[in-house]
Amino acid sequence: MLRSWLDKLLASARSAEQDRPGDREQALRTATALLLVDVARADQVFDELEMQRVIELMAKRFKLSDDDAARLVKSADSQADELVSLHETTQLLHRNLGEDEKADIVRLLWEVAYADGQLDKYEDSLILKISDLLYVSRGRVMGLKFEASRNA
Repeated sequence: MLRSWLDKLLASARSAEQDRPGDREQALRTATALLLVDVARADQVFDELEMQRVIELMAKRFKLSDDDAARLVKSADSQADELVSLHETTQLLHRNLGEDEKADIVRLLWEVAYADGQLDKYEDSLILKISDLLYVSRGRVMGLKFEASRNA
């Protein structure tokens, strides 16, 4: 089921590259939401505080209403159970985003990880893996981590 969802997402992004910016934007939103939810769930606790933080970050990043962001995040949460590999999702973002935009995704991931006031080792490991797959430099990733920890 997740495979078909990601296939649809990838097909949407590919067609978006050929003229449909709305499809591209939706694919990027969905991929980002999936990664944020995956990080929020990495410590085996995805509570209301983290859910609200993910919704807030998605609304702000993509200029969505709270209701639209909540629907997107809840959809990503239901799909996250089936996530086997981060490769397809991160490759979608890597191919369609610039260096600064990918770093912004990593910043959001750190903010989610610190939403409960502490960084779990599984969250930390997952974000490092995602940032490697997005080809964001380790120095930049560590700077973003430091900023997020100071704001937590």
